[in-house]
Amino acid sequence: MFLMRIGALGAEKPAVRVDDTRYVDVSDLVTDFNEAFFAAGGAATLTAAVAGRIAAGDVHELGDQRIGAPIARPHQILCIGLNYSDHAAETGQAVPSEPILFTKSPNTLVGPYDDVRIPRGSTKTDWEVELGIVIGRRTSYLGTPADAAAAIAGYVLVNDVSERAFQMERGGQWSKGKSAETFNPAGPWLATPDEIPDVRDLGMWLDVNGVRRQTGTTATMVFDPYVIVHHLSQFLILEPGDLINTGTPPGVGMGFKPPVWLQPGDVMELGIDHLGRARQRVIGPR
Repeated sequence: MFLMRIGALGAEKPAVRVDDTRYVDVSDLVTDFNEAFFAAGGAATLTAAVAGRIAAGDVHELGDQRIGAPIARPHQILCIGLNYSDHAAETGQAVPSEPILFTKSPNTLVGPYDDVRIPRGSTKTDWEVELGIVIGRRTSYLGTPADAAAAIAGYVLVNDVSERAFQMERGGQWSKGKSAETFNPAGPWLATPDEIPDVRDLGMWLDVNGVRRQTGTTATMVFDPYVIVHHLSQFLILEPGDLINTGTPPGVGMGFKPPVWLQPGDVMELGIDHLGRARQRVIGPR
C-alpha cells in the first residue's frame, strides 16, 4: 500500500495511492497518518476498506492538488551520518564503526514538491537524497536486526537538505546545519514494506538544474535499515510515526572540487526505486 497526504499545507487529508493519477480518500476512516494511526496497526487497518472502494470505483483524480509529506509531523526525525562508504570518502571522513546519530527538528518536514528555503546567513546549502524509514510501533531494545522488520511501517523518499557551514563550522553540531525550515522534503508516498522487493537494493538519484549529481544504491549502505533500527533501539525509544533518514550516497555539493552550493532559483529533482520522485525549487531567505 502507498500512503499519501493530499491538500493545502496544514490541511492535508490521508489518502491511498491507486496509480499515478488516482487515489482513494480515507479521511473518513483515519484522522491522519500520525502516531495514533501507526500505533493502531497502520496500513493493515485500511486494506479491506481500500480494496472495496477501488472495486466500487470510489476513486478520485489527483489533478493539480498539492501532495504533502506522507506522514504527519513525527515525534522525532533521526538521521544517520556517513552511511555510504563512498560518501564518507568524498567528505574526507572515516567510515564509521557504528551508526552516527544526529537529529533534525520535526518541523523541517515538508511535501515532496514544496519549495526549499535557504536560511539567513547561509553560504553552503547542500542536497542529500536519502531513504527514510517510518517506525510502525513503539520500539526499544530489539534483540536482533531481524526483529526490526516488524517495527517498520514503511519507507519514503527524503531530501536531507543541509547547511554545511552551520553543520561543520559552528562548533561541529550537525543539527544546526540540518534543522532550518523546509530542510526535510519527504514523499510523494510512504510505501509499506510489502511493496519493496529488497530495501537493501534500491537505486537512487538526484539532479540539480537537470544535471545528475547523485547516483547510488542502498546496496552500498554501511548499515542497512534493519541494523539501523536495531541499533537505535538500544539507546532510545522509537515511537510510531518517527522518521529515520538513513544517509546519502556520493555526489553532494560539498564533495565537488570546488564545492557546488544551492542558489535561489535552482531546482532539485530526486527519486528512489518504488518510492517515486520529487521536485523542489530553491528560494531565498526570509
